[in-house]
Amino acid sequence: MKICVAQAKAVKGDIRSNIENHKKIIDLAIAHDADIIIFPELSITGYEPTLAKDLAICIDDECLNDFQHISDEKKVTIGIGAPLKGDTGITISMVLFQPGKDREVYAKKYLHADEDPYFVSGQSTVSLLGEESDVALAICYELSVPAHVEDAYKSGAAVYIASAVKSTGGIDRAIARLSEIGEQYEMTVLLANAVGESDGFECAGKSGIWDNTGVLVNQLDATSEGILVFDTKTRSVIAATV
Repeated sequence: MKICVAQAKAVKGDIRSNIENHKKIIDLAIAHDADIIIFPELSITGYEPTLAKDLAICIDDECLNDFQHISDEKKVTIGIGAPLKGDTGITISMVLFQPGKDREVYAKKYLHADEDPYFVSGQSTVSLLGEESDVALAICYELSVPAHVEDAYKSGAAVYIASAVKSTGGIDRAIARLSEIGEQYEMTVLLANAVGESDGFECAGKSGIWDNTGVLVNQLDATSEGILVFDTKTRSVIAATV
């Protein structure tokens, strides 16, 4: 199985433009035989908490239909970040498109205090992904919550993917934590981070992959859009920029 993390730049609040950009990155990932493609946090709107009320969509929104078509045709799983409307409020979610399946959601359970005014803790409809059901998902702040990775480990995760929007001021702490997770839990760890500006700060990029000893295997730079593709069989990594 080949797992891809995408490093993408969002246009603030422009869902249509961001979807088209996602499709270009997905094409690149498919060209490298990716089976799973995961984008950064809130990737189709940009990370803009103060705009979440206006930007939030429903899981069945027609604007997302192209992702299901691609998933079905190319037999690939795609995870895109979106603010989703729910019964209790708006969640920071990853909408998952899987071949021949209804849309599922991984929703951010552990929110940063800064997010509380705009979002609510979410409930997921999906647990682990992949051929062996051993790929766990996390959204940004959750990687800093010990209970989150502990739950993933106890559920049988061998791979831990963090979908994030880490700033230039926060990326070093995140990288240290991801390496620590890899070493402590003997999991391969992947980071899909954003580039460009979000919510008034500069996103740091540096999406990366750490092996199950915590050693960095490969990493993108701080500004380019691109992908990293990890082969779970050969343990090799391919990097490509858009």
